[in-house]
Amino acid sequence: MQLSDVEKILYGNQQLHILPEERKRIEESYRFLEEFSKDKVIYGINTGFGPMAQYRVSDEDLNNLQYNIIRSHSSGAGEPFAPIYVKAAMIARYMTFARGKSGVHLDVMELLTEFINRDIIPYIPQHGSVGSSGDLVQLAHLALTLIGEGSVYYQGRLRPTAEVMQELHLAPLRPHLRDGLAIVNGTGMMTGIGMVNLFEARQLLQTGMLVSVLVNEIVASYDDFLAPELNDLKNHTGQSRIAKQMSDIARSSHRLLKREVEMYHPHQEMVFKHKVQPFYSLRCTPQILGPISDTLDYTARILEEELNAVDDNPIVDMETRTVYHGGNFHGDYVSFEMDKLKIAITKLTMLVERQLNYLCHDKINETLPPFVNLGKLGLNYGVQAMQFTATSTTAECQTLSNPMYIHSIPNNNDNQDVVSMGTNSAILARRVVDNAFQVMAIYAIALAQAVDCLKIRSELSEETGRFYDEVRALVPAFVDDTPKYEEIARIINYLRKK
Repeated sequence: MQLSDVEKILYGNQQLHILPEERKRIEESYRFLEEFSKDKVIYGINTGFGPMAQYRVSDEDLNNLQYNIIRSHSSGAGEPFAPIYVKAAMIARYMTFARGKSGVHLDVMELLTEFINRDIIPYIPQHGSVGSSGDLVQLAHLALTLIGEGSVYYQGRLRPTAEVMQELHLAPLRPHLRDGLAIVNGTGMMTGIGMVNLFEARQLLQTGMLVSVLVNEIVASYDDFLAPELNDLKNHTGQSRIAKQMSDIARSSHRLLKREVEMYHPHQEMVFKHKVQPFYSLRCTPQILGPISDTLDYTARILEEELNAVDDNPIVDMETRTVYHGGNFHGDYVSFEMDKLKIAITKLTMLVERQLNYLCHDKINETLPPFVNLGKLGLNYGVQAMQFTATSTTAECQTLSNPMYIHSIPNNNDNQDVVSMGTNSAILARRVVDNAFQVMAIYAIALAQAVDCLKIRSELSEETGRFYDEVRALVPAFVDDTPKYEEIARIINYLRKK
């Protein structure tokens, strides 16, 4: 499965179907494990879990063992995950089982598919995972709903799972062999959050390019900072790609200046009124956004690999006719990428905040009134207070960008002595992404005010002009001071769906 397929399921209401070859693999894997495990000691089938693996579980208790791993580990705390992250996590869990290496019963896949397709979303608290053995606590809450317990969101309401399943004529899962352990023992939660983070980070990057063109239009920058002859010499794919995409956005603009027209001829002035080179936050956007673009590309590769991985333990391998015990549940790959993603998006947020400051600071831009104020200076305040929000939110991103990947704390009687903290990393990255949309929304409002102040709508490029129009449809030009929190929220929602 590609990440684009996940997007279609999450945002396009595409249904997920068990493929015939997946069904065959799952059934064969289960039958093999059923026979293979009859006279052998296999972790999680006839032993305890974690450091309790040293204790053999008697045959009469094997069924209860699978229920116990689910119920005992449904111990999360804090606010619940929004439905989109849980649905993405369920898709990730589906993909692991589809490989036919977990020995789960087909009932697991069929019920999981029903939950995904019907938007039955388990209630999963945010706190609980150390990221190895995978996302035990959060995925236990998922498993809890599959056995008909706990709560789910259905049609916008939080309801008892048993009630919803009865209403939809769905039978609760009766775990076989190692179904309970298989559901909880993987990286599905961090991968699910990570995929949504990536989708939104890509949207932020696209908007970042657009607003970076628009601010250069507003101040009438020279366009050679986007020249391929300049940017290709840096030898970085991301920078060249960003410069080209920004050039494409700016192609129809009538605001950007040509240096060869304006400067490459004899001049008598000793002091130039118009900036020969704008500040770095305007001029160095390809160099700043380029590594962000490259980082997101690599993150996409890792997440797609993790999505299609077998992140379970133990692994049931029919080809070699054995069961392997290891640590594929370990979340270091996702954890590291989420740290990198949040650093990248924090840098994007810092760039946008500096561009906002450039617009607000009349002594710097020498073009606009203070705080892009269209009213009476002293009486009215423009975007002055909104800048406070943008600056404080950016500062929070900077603090949140400290790495989680290196914060391993041994636990589980030191059985889990080096852990990934992958879900924590993904949660913090998600917070950074949310913050970035807030700062971007404030900046979008300020940009629209600047366009109106200079009366340059007709000179903008097609894309930046369309962006201005869409912002203005939600937030009309303002002179008088009014509360802005609802308008900021409207722009955040627009940017997420853009």
